[in-house]
Amino acid sequence: MIYLDNAATGGFKPASVQNAVSAALKLCANPGRSGHTLSLALAERVLSCRALLSDLFEGYGYERVVFTKNCTEALNIAVLGVLCEGDHAVCTCLEHNSVLRPLEHLKEKGVITYDVAPLTEGKLLPETVAALVKPNTRAVYVTSASNVTGETPPLAAIRALLPEHVLLIVDGAQGAGHIPLSMKGMGIDALAVAGHKGMYAMQGAAALLFSERLSPAPVLFGGTGSESFDLGMPKFYPDRLESGTLSYPAIASLFEGALFVRAHREAHAAQLTRLTAALSEKLKEFPEIRPYFAPNPCGIASFAFERLQSEEVAQALDRLGIAVRGGLHCAPLVHKALGTFPDGLVRVSFSPFQGMREVNALVAALRRIRLSTSF
Repeated sequence: MIYLDNAATGGFKPASVQNAVSAALKLCANPGRSGHTLSLALAERVLSCRALLSDLFEGYGYERVVFTKNCTEALNIAVLGVLCEGDHAVCTCLEHNSVLRPLEHLKEKGVITYDVAPLTEGKLLPETVAALVKPNTRAVYVTSASNVTGETPPLAAIRALLPEHVLLIVDGAQGAGHIPLSMKGMGIDALAVAGHKGMYAMQGAAALLFSERLSPAPVLFGGTGSESFDLGMPKFYPDRLESGTLSYPAIASLFEGALFVRAHREAHAAQLTRLTAALSEKLKEFPEIRPYFAPNPCGIASFAFERLQSEEVAQALDRLGIAVRGGLHCAPLVHKALGTFPDGLVRVSFSPFQGMREVNALVAALRRIRLSTSF
């Protein structure tokens, strides 16, 4: 199987990540819950991971790094725990349902209103986003990279056009690990990070990093190992947002993944840009294929195959030993903007561990599909 679905979950993990998970499973305790030596040692490793993530993304300190089980949970905190009654929010049509559905939930309950920034000639323009801001706008939500097209919105330029009081909250699911994301440098107030994609960690590893400009309310309640005498949640972070046992194996994998990203991000971004550029060039031999991507450092390449549904093409490729994803990719509004709703697109997403062998194999498979289809 040639795995080209890395935007859903990274299929290739460095040896250091694999070894960290194995070690965590061989000897594990509950970090931050007990006072014995092993629990304290693991709690120190958890603290080291918070500090590393804050450093990698130029954040606001280890205490403002909260671990979650996935980027969706992190974004739910950044929506449900931040927006209050009467607030207005802005998002973009590039957003994933991890942002759209919490916003819609609050809208349906009559808590907030929100507007969606459209594309202009296929691009998200900073002025389009800024034009939607109202006096009661609390936050603007923008993805770091589209999981459909690979487009990376100009986050710093968007921040520059926003009023000072408006929060900039970024979905880093696709961008984290692939592109530089400096929270302080770009004016990002909150960044949701998926560990299992460009960060090379295992599934179940994710984080929310946030500045002193917001104080997210908890959306989950329970034990924290701190202030157990109080039936209310602790007032300090990260404990206020971390109820229940942390997944130490996942955090250990995220720590090693972050180290790996710090050492290899630029080289990997260049490789993914080369692979998407090579595929873009090779698809020119297929008049029946319409690409919806440009070369990008996230490794994402989506396309439509004339008169074939995206799921049909994905299933045909699967039968030929190539794993891709068809459909809407949990991002319906970008497909509406592109005119590919409701069928969606075939999405190919490369790993930097791959090369021209995988590109050529995909192109050869597409030729076979073309030959088996009457045009």
